[in-house]
Amino acid sequence: MKKNIIFSILFLCAFSLINAQKKLLSKQQAIVITLENNYGVKMAKNNVAIADNNKNVLNSEYLPRVTGSAGANYVRDDSTFEFPGQFLRDPDTGEDALDSGGNPIPRPDAQLDKAEAQRYNATITANYTIFDGLGRLYNYKKLKEQYKLSELQARETIENTILQLFSVYYEIARLTENKNVLEQVLEVSKKRIQREEYSFEYGQSTKLDILNAQVDVTNDSINLLQTNLQLNNAIRDLNVVLNRDLEEKFMVDTLVTFIPEIKLEDYIEKASTNNVALLQTEKNLKINAYDIKVNKSGYLPTVALNGSYGWNLTNGAPSAFFPGVNTDNWRLGVGASLTWNLFDGGGTIVRVKNAKIAYENQELLKKQILLEVNRDIQNAKAIYTNRLNIFEIQEQNVATNQNNFERSKEQFQLGRISSIEFRQAQINLLNAETNKNLAKYDAKLAELQLLQLTGQLLNIEF
Repeated sequence: MKKNIIFSILFLCAFSLINAQKKLLSKQQAIVITLENNYGVKMAKNNVAIADNNKNVLNSEYLPRVTGSAGANYVRDDSTFEFPGQFLRDPDTGEDALDSGGNPIPRPDAQLDKAEAQRYNATITANYTIFDGLGRLYNYKKLKEQYKLSELQARETIENTILQLFSVYYEIARLTENKNVLEQVLEVSKKRIQREEYSFEYGQSTKLDILNAQVDVTNDSINLLQTNLQLNNAIRDLNVVLNRDLEEKFMVDTLVTFIPEIKLEDYIEKASTNNVALLQTEKNLKINAYDIKVNKSGYLPTVALNGSYGWNLTNGAPSAFFPGVNTDNWRLGVGASLTWNLFDGGGTIVRVKNAKIAYENQELLKKQILLEVNRDIQNAKAIYTNRLNIFEIQEQNVATNQNNFERSKEQFQLGRISSIEFRQAQINLLNAETNKNLAKYDAKLAELQLLQLTGQLLNIEF
């Protein structure tokens, strides 16, 4: 038994030393690491970067299109020209020339060897749309609104990630406090074994009392091991959110403060202008409104300018009858065009009607989301108030059970109550403290959910 006590003391000392070596991960540090490392947050930021590129003037169709082209060709000919049925002419008489036998002399074949020709050209063409029915103007404004929408979507992702972060962070805090309580319970149970052994030696207790104390120590040790397992699992869960080594060890801040009720009421009143879901519906409404205007641009004409500047060089090959000709040409061209789609089969009319219906649907969706957000806020407020009340009751319950335990401890040491009654007081205190820890962090998480609905989650000090 003494060996077991010595081993337990050494175990507790080693465990305390390990805890002392752990670094404290504050709430602010956890937020900073999450915003820097979390995969979901990184992807949300990348989506914002894409939307930022899309709203750039380079994607607005306001700039002209300039195209350059160039080419070169090389041709070599080796040709033979035959003249069947043709005879040489006598230059003096103009008649067929005759050979010594009086026969007409056939016209000889003509040869053209290594006749080379080169052609070179280069052209720059520019096109610019002066007016397109205001389609690109409204499309450009639409892209800006989509960028703002992507920022709100990233904010929503960050809010959800922060809420996920603190659900795990506070779970670690709860288990840490539970572990401390269980360690104290185990320490009391171990001392009880010693007392029961001393009492047994003096004939003041029975062997059954010692066995009961040993059973309680075993149960308390198992509860502590289970809590340590849950704590280590929760730490790994938080490391996943933080995107760092799963075996990184740390402690968390168990201090919890609640926002004054007056501030919460102010946040709730301003929820309609800060809630991220409602803000997204506003942006979608603007985007749908621009869709209508973009489609209406199909009713108007398009006016465009175009210009070109080119150079052509041709080195012609000689033929059998003509010498080669070289041509060097520079060309400048400027033009304008007007295109008006007077009737496109009704496609523009259909697109405008559909865009108006989509806008109407977005208005209905906004009303639905507003109703749901108000409901969620009222529910979240009621849940938070209820959990805060439970926490206050549990605090009072801990104080009552602590007082009862201290009195029971005194009575047990005086031999006025049994070990079973003392154990019951100990269990009651344990349950009261663990229930208080659960109520505290449940209330804090309910507060964070309420803050998210009011759009203030990222504006408070943790």
